[in-house]
Amino acid sequence: MSTATLNGSSAGSTTGTSALSNALVSANGSGTDLFTTLLVAQIQNQNPLEPNDPSDFVNQLTQLSQMESLQTLSSQSASTNTLLDSLQTLALGNQVGNSVTVATKQVQLDGTTVPASYSLDSAETSVTLVLTGSDQKDHRITLGSQPKGEHPLSLDPSALGLPAGSYSVKLETASGATPTFAVTGQIQNIRLSTSGMTLNVSHLGEVSPADITQFNGKS
Repeated sequence: MSTATLNGSSAGSTTGTSALSNALVSANGSGTDLFTTLLVAQIQNQNPLEPNDPSDFVNQLTQLSQMESLQTLSSQSASTNTLLDSLQTLALGNQVGNSVTVATKQVQLDGTTVPASYSLDSAETSVTLVLTGSDQKDHRITLGSQPKGEHPLSLDPSALGLPAGSYSVKLETASGATPTFAVTGQIQNIRLSTSGMTLNVSHLGEVSPADITQFNGKS
C-alpha cells in the first residue's frame, strides 16, 4: 500500500505528512508562519487511520491565499491614501499666496471690501443677505429680484455701516431656498495636524480644503 497518500500505516503516514509539511512551509514562506504552523500541526496530528481528505488542506490553502490577497490590497490602499494625502499637501502648499473662493457661513470684516458671491438655482423675486454680528444683531441687505445663476457681491463695511468683527451669513429668498454663499480670499498659510489640514484664508480665518469651490490663482 502506498504511503504517499496518507492512507497507509502510521510510519508511512508520518513520512507523508512530514513531506507535505516541508512542502507547505517552503511554499508559504515566513509571511504566513502562524497559519502554516497551525496547518502543519493539523496534518501531523491527524489520525493516521482516518486521515483528512487532502482537498480540505487545499481549501485551507485557498482561503489563506485569499486572505493574503486581501491583506496585500489593504496595505496597498493605505499606501495609496498616504501618497494622495502627501500630494494634496504639496499641491495646496504651492497655493499659499493665491486667491481661492470658499463656500462659507461666516465672514470676517476688517474695514476692507470683501469680494463675495452667491448662487441661485432658480430666479428669485426677492433675495436678502443677513449678517449677524457677535452682538446677535441682524444687518439686512436687500438685494431685490435676481435671476438664476452666479451673482458677484462686494461687502463694503464702511458703506454698510458694519463694524469690524466676525459675522454669520445667510441668504433669505422668496421661495425659501438657501443659496450657497462664498467669499474670495487669499491663502495666508496652511496648518498641518494629526486631524488633517487647515487653511488660513483672509476674510475667513481657518477653513477646510473641502470648502474651496474655486482656485483663482494670484490675486
